[in-house]
Amino acid sequence: MRPVLFGLFAIVLTACVDRSVNPIVPEALEVGAPYTVFVASSRAREPDGTYGFRRSDRLNLLELTVSIPPAHQPGELNFSYANPDPERQFALAGQREFASQHDFNARVAQKLRGFDPKNREVVIFVHGYNTTQVETAFRAAQMAHDVDIPGQLMMYSWPSRGRAYGYAYDLDSMLFARDGLESFVRQVKAAGAKRVVLVAHSMGSALTMEMLRQAELKNPGWARRTFAGVILISPDLDIDLFREQMGEITDVPQPFAILVSEKDKALGFSARLRGTADSERLGNISSIQKIADLPVEVIDTTAFSDDAASSHFVAATSPSLLAMFRAVRPLQRAIEPDRLAVEALFPASGRTGSGASSVTLRGPLSGDER
Repeated sequence: MRPVLFGLFAIVLTACVDRSVNPIVPEALEVGAPYTVFVASSRAREPDGTYGFRRSDRLNLLELTVSIPPAHQPGELNFSYANPDPERQFALAGQREFASQHDFNARVAQKLRGFDPKNREVVIFVHGYNTTQVETAFRAAQMAHDVDIPGQLMMYSWPSRGRAYGYAYDLDSMLFARDGLESFVRQVKAAGAKRVVLVAHSMGSALTMEMLRQAELKNPGWARRTFAGVILISPDLDIDLFREQMGEITDVPQPFAILVSEKDKALGFSARLRGTADSERLGNISSIQKIADLPVEVIDTTAFSDDAASSHFVAATSPSLLAMFRAVRPLQRAIEPDRLAVEALFPASGRTGSGASSVTLRGPLSGDER
């Protein structure tokens, strides 16, 4: 009974905070490091200039500047909804809204020309349930900064309710947002991006798969021609549904990586909400047996759960795992300089034939093991 009461208390406290409001603090860049995040949002613009949970029938295109605090440590995401301290907290330092797709594409093309040709990858991050637009920008910037991704970071902001009790609303919004995500990807390609990697978390993985499915039905082979890789992190997705979606993709982008953890508490709760007896979603599977015939890489991060601030987002909140990812890419680049960053992190060569491969990552060493 006590855990239930604590859970209800946490929901009440969360409901008291207006998470859609985050002040723009340009002076944060006097101490923090700037990180640019391009955004396509299917959230409606509110009169005060914020983007909340209401749905928009058109994409709003923005450029956000996130200030990363000098005291930041890998895996941490410290921010405030009011009066942020740039010395120790993430802050929104700038927001530019584009009047047209042409203006947005021109700015993206300008930014891409500033990268070395080998680093002109675009990473599009798709957030999950119970998330606001600014929170997504902070999380995307934190994760990209900690891994040191090459190229340009972008994000697709779909109209999550941003409340713990908004799960049903978010499910509808996720389906509503499919066309917007597909449109955004096409815009990014039109702006000159040669390589696009799609990274999705939690319910955002369901949105990603729905988008890939519908695009493939219209234009078979589109997914492989468009993406240099797809990464699903802790996907809140029914396994049978995932198999059906994958069956519609003519040629699956490679690598296609799924990061899972058996200790993911949020996915266990999601499964129980649906009456799933084994409490398994795609993101917390204990075996690849059910998807063994699919061309995917399953990366088991369970060993890093105890090191992570969130069992539902181990890939972004485990300092040890982030350090591992950060170290792998430069090494692979030195050995194979023409290899894409996503291929260095999640090589598809481990699979035999068209079936799935599984890698279990070993967690931080204990004192006795060092």
